[in-house]
Amino acid sequence: MNVVDSSGWIEFFMDSPRADLFASAIERRNELLVPVVAIFEVHKVLSRKVSTKVVDKFLDVMRHGRVIDITDARAIAASRVANTHGLAMADAMMYSMAQEFNAAFWTQDVDYEHLANVNFFAKH
Repeated sequence: MNVVDSSGWIEFFMDSPRADLFASAIERRNELLVPVVAIFEVHKVLSRKVSTKVVDKFLDVMRHGRVIDITDARAIAASRVANTHGLAMADAMMYSMAQEFNAAFWTQDVDYEHLANVNFFAKH
């Protein structure tokens, strides 16, 4: 199973030079978990860059994976992860969901660099 951080989704959708770093995880949709907070962040960023129609198509692609909702138990688990690793709420939410499902976490965010089961791609 795989969870792709919002920044990875944005790279993929914008077809940046870094898109291929995340493509293998995104394209294996039967192994893809999509936290709702990733949908929020992708919508927030991309709605400032592309049309609503395009954003809607991107979000439909995200929904091809298994969308994971926030529950009270997941909120508490994320809070524990945030406290343990010093992560912001959205970051902790996505990482704790990856942990819950024993999924690999794909990111370019340095905050995750040394955490377990993370595929980290440093920005240069």
